[in-house]
Amino acid sequence: MLYLVPTPVGNLQDMTFRAIEVLKSVDLILAEDTRTSGVLLQHFDIHTPLKSHHKFNEHETSADVVERLKAGMNIALISDAGTPAISDPGFFLVRAAAEAGIEIQTLPGATAFVPALVSSGLPNNHFYFEGFLPQKKGRQTRLQYLAALDQTFIIYESPFRLVKSLEQLAAVCGVERRASVSREISKLHEETVRGTLEELIAHFKERAPKGEIVVIVEGQKSKVESNE
Repeated sequence: MLYLVPTPVGNLQDMTFRAIEVLKSVDLILAEDTRTSGVLLQHFDIHTPLKSHHKFNEHETSADVVERLKAGMNIALISDAGTPAISDPGFFLVRAAAEAGIEIQTLPGATAFVPALVSSGLPNNHFYFEGFLPQKKGRQTRLQYLAALDQTFIIYESPFRLVKSLEQLAAVCGVERRASVSREISKLHEETVRGTLEELIAHFKERAPKGEIVVIVEGQKSKVESNE
């Protein structure tokens, strides 16, 4: 069995009882960063062996993991925070395991974009998840594609690139497009700032953001209103 186990994006109390039970019971845990995951496992008194599985080695390690699964091992995959394969490693392993006929169970649990979307105050009956934008090649094409969507869209961003990304979004969407920025979700200094792109740019130019960030942007206003 291959288990995909979400881990907290902030507060460790967001870990589920079932996730702890699975991580204690499996033969091996695949972790994006064994140092980060080691802290989590120590906190919950989990002593299962750890093996590295991240975006730089997942192509190579997936075949070995599938062979272990076929030999009868139970293995869990976790990322540094949130649900594996959502802007994190996991897709290649899941595909390889599925093709090999391995049973896969994905536990429900933490992911950063859901609380950010719900807290944004923007329409969420339909939405588009972009994740991280390309850093260089293809970035402008993606921005123009997102600007034309008629549904709310979601972007992950680092605090160091937030203002630049908001300015680029304003250039293609217009400065009056509504958006929200959520940071440090489920942590002590959790914050959601709502407003137009112009207002958000001004806010974060004055107050340098910290922590992991989710940007929620409304779809084209005329299309959104015509659909309501």
